[in-house]
Amino acid sequence: MKKKDRSMKPLTTDIHFYTAQMERTPIVVFINSELIGSGVIEDITEYTIKIKDERYARGVCTFKYAG
Repeated sequence: MKKKDRSMKPLTTDIHFYTAQMERTPIVVFINSELIGSGVIEDITEYTIKIKDERYARGVCTFKYAG
């Protein structure tokens, strides 16, 4: 079965974040349209997502599948 193409689609729910973390899917992080980070999710809290030892605020940043 072919994996669904998720390239550059936003992660919007907890299940998106936890699935991406478990599958070690590369993520890109934006504030407005500026790319500020990328990598694999290391930790998830109610307020932040940790990627490469940096924490990004869920309420401020947009997270997308890197593809």
